Amino acid sequence: MAKVSFLGLGVMGYPMAGHLVKAGHEVTVYNRTAAKAQKWAEEHGGAFAKTPREASGGADFVMACVGNDDDLRSVCLGDDGAFAGMPVGSVFVDHTTVSAKVTRELYADADAKQISFVDAPVSGGQAGAENGQLGVMCGGDQGAYDRAEPIIDAYAKACKRLGDNGAGQLTKMVNQICIAGVVQGLSEALHFADKAGLDGKAVVEVISQGAAGSWQMANRYETMIDDEFEHGFAVDWMRKDLGICLDTADENGASLPVTALVDQFYKDVQKIGGGRWDTSSLIKRLRALDSE
Repeated sequence: MAKVSFLGLGVMGYPMAGHLVKAGHEVTVYNRTAAKAQKWAEEHGGAFAKTPREASGGADFVMACVGNDDDLRSVCLGDDGAFAGMPVGSVFVDHTTVSAKVTRELYADADAKQISFVDAPVSGGQAGAENGQLGVMCGGDQGAYDRAEPIIDAYAKACKRLGDNGAGQLTKMVNQICIAGVVQGLSEALHFADKAGLDGKAVVEVISQGAAGSWQMANRYETMIDDEFEHGFAVDWMRKDLGICLDTADENGASLPVTALVDQFYKDVQKIGGGRWDTSSLIKRLRALDSE
């Protein structure tokens, strides 16, 4: 059993922290909205704190899952930040999807305080967090990863170190690039089937068994056809992630024409009020074009 702090109780962090309790760890949580942290503590039997520093005091491991680069800096740095409360030799594990740049900055800050830092963004969405079936891609020192991996295992289906600090975030960018293209392709395919007078669900039952099959097809085709887009990972967050991908591509010289195009398609979804719809809502854009 380890003493663990969890910072950020959104749709991902709330159940992830719960899995740590189920695994037998002593867990203290922090959330910007204190009432949510109190609710979590009442539900799971852990403790809650008023600041990241207070939550992290004496912790062996501090896990974070917040919103963006600025949110991560705010929970790590400053007089009330986690780094100010973490003991020498402890490990900070960041599950937020952020830029590799801020990851490297915070790694250096942590290292100066003799704290280890592992970047460990996740994939699998809200359902993966609730079911403890997340994919976790990690970067950081091998020793720190080896210590953190058994803790992460509480909510991971797969966990792997991909390289030094920043490698986890770069791998998450690869993940989001893949998803963007697949969801757009699936949206166009279902839209085409509908316009051709085909039964989309019957079509997918056949083609999903061959080379066209994908996780997105298996898990989202029915709700896409039924115009239901409440599956947790919002378009607003996907645009944040794709922005990180595109900025990084500008730095490393990668060409991402499809990703750039799909990012603009998600912008169109935001314009029609879909910022909080899940990422499979790209098909709504195509339907909206029909009605113009």
